[in-house]
Amino acid sequence: MPNITWCLALGPLALAIAGLAAGRVQPGQGRVGGGAALIAGFALALAVATGIGIAVKGTLATGTIGVAGVGVGFYVDTLAAIMFALVAFVGLIVVLYSRNYLDGDRGQARFTKWLCLTLAAVLLLIVSGNLFQFALAWIATSLGLNKLLLFYPERQSAVLAARKKFLVSRLGDLCLIAAMVLLHQAFGSLDYAVLFAGAEAMRLGGDIPAVIHAVALLLVVAALLKSAQFPLHGWLTEVMETPTPVSALLHAGVINAGGFLVLRLADVISLSAPSMEVLVIVGGVTALFGSVVMLTQTSVKVSLAYSTIAQMGFMMLQCGLGAFAAALLHIVAHSLYKAHAFLASGSVIDLARASWSPSPGGQPHPARMAMIVGLVLAAALVVGTLFGATITAQPGVFALGAVVMLGLSHLITQAFDERPSLYVVARTVALAVAVSLAYFGLQWAVEHLLAGSLPPVQALRGPLDLVIVALVVLAFAAVTVFQSVLPGKADAPRWQAIYVHLANGLYVNTVANRLVLRFWPSPPPPNAIVPSTPVSGVPS
Repeated sequence: MPNITWCLALGPLALAIAGLAAGRVQPGQGRVGGGAALIAGFALALAVATGIGIAVKGTLATGTIGVAGVGVGFYVDTLAAIMFALVAFVGLIVVLYSRNYLDGDRGQARFTKWLCLTLAAVLLLIVSGNLFQFALAWIATSLGLNKLLLFYPERQSAVLAARKKFLVSRLGDLCLIAAMVLLHQAFGSLDYAVLFAGAEAMRLGGDIPAVIHAVALLLVVAALLKSAQFPLHGWLTEVMETPTPVSALLHAGVINAGGFLVLRLADVISLSAPSMEVLVIVGGVTALFGSVVMLTQTSVKVSLAYSTIAQMGFMMLQCGLGAFAAALLHIVAHSLYKAHAFLASGSVIDLARASWSPSPGGQPHPARMAMIVGLVLAAALVVGTLFGATITAQPGVFALGAVVMLGLSHLITQAFDERPSLYVVARTVALAVAVSLAYFGLQWAVEHLLAGSLPPVQALRGPLDLVIVALVVLAFAAVTVFQSVLPGKADAPRWQAIYVHLANGLYVNTVANRLVLRFWPSPPPPNAIVPSTPVSGVPS
């Protein structure tokens, strides 16, 4: 269906036109955003129609109009259709929200312009049919987001965060471009169909040339930089000076571009075991770091930002362990949750006050907590085995499933410690079993749904992966116990010191700020009072 598939261009094109039209509206000439909302709704309808088309006809592809796979084309399979619908849905919600949120702001038209252009770039990135078009949309997404991050240019913290993001993004762009050049030399084309067929031939032949390892590593580095992975994660926690809709779009949409790059080119990246190990190690460290630091934050939005860093780490860990379908499910769930969390962040305090109830007393006993953690992990192992997600057959699926189950440990512990009635205990245990069945059941369903778009789930590759999976699960088990013990140790100087260091993110971001300010110093803000030169002999 090549002729109909070209209609996919209407979504990004219409959003780009709506953005340019909104940018021409002068302050005070009226409310803007209505047309953008209609266009975003059209993009969502187009995404739904695309999903129906794929269900009926299979993968939709136009081929590439250009030279040697360098040009314009579209390639939409189940993976791209799901991401297209996700971004279109989140984009529609953000556009509608921002229309009211910025009503009366003199910069509303400028904001709507760059919001629509950024959304158009993300949608074009998802449905691109070749890596050249993907790279152009990748760079356009970054540049459009940079304009949104600098919506209030007089705020120095926003300028610093945008500059760090700019530097990290340009480094990622260089890696992507280098990988693109090497892929063209290796396969003679950048068209996805050619790349996937060539990668499958190499997989069946068992002969992986060195250039493929180099390409895979460059793609992995580009994805890690795009997803704010440790230690270049700091910019994501400092972009809160922008309007709330930007945070929702960034954390629910744009930040997933790195993960989508890995999933889109998983056929190539999975050929290189060293590159997969890089994903496992960096993703695992980032997931643990972000999760622990998040617990110490007092700002709602900063806590959500560290949560995003951790979730992107989990997603990279899953990709590195070969659980690509699980990583996509993770992206979808995280995007929907994080968009709602940021758009509702202003109501968190009111909701907390309204739902607060006095505790019946009692603190979780450390020994009982450790015992329940062990039982939860055993339950995850049993339920995972029923769905084939064992630690050896599907290590990525099992690792995240175990961590999800660990999140229920506090709920189960409270049922035993604070309300030791048979009804409460039975209901809590039933809920834990239901969550476990739902998680592994969804993983199984998505794996079968994406069977033609992503490589199959990989089994454990060797002792290194086994050690990493064990360390990740045990580390989060320790964090779970630590989280229950910490309130009772709040007065101890050692625990207070640990808390302060974690609250400051182990000062990794502080070092990054100093380096950026040294080589790219920020000018004084507009209308700032600059001290005059003191008279000789008179102190200033």
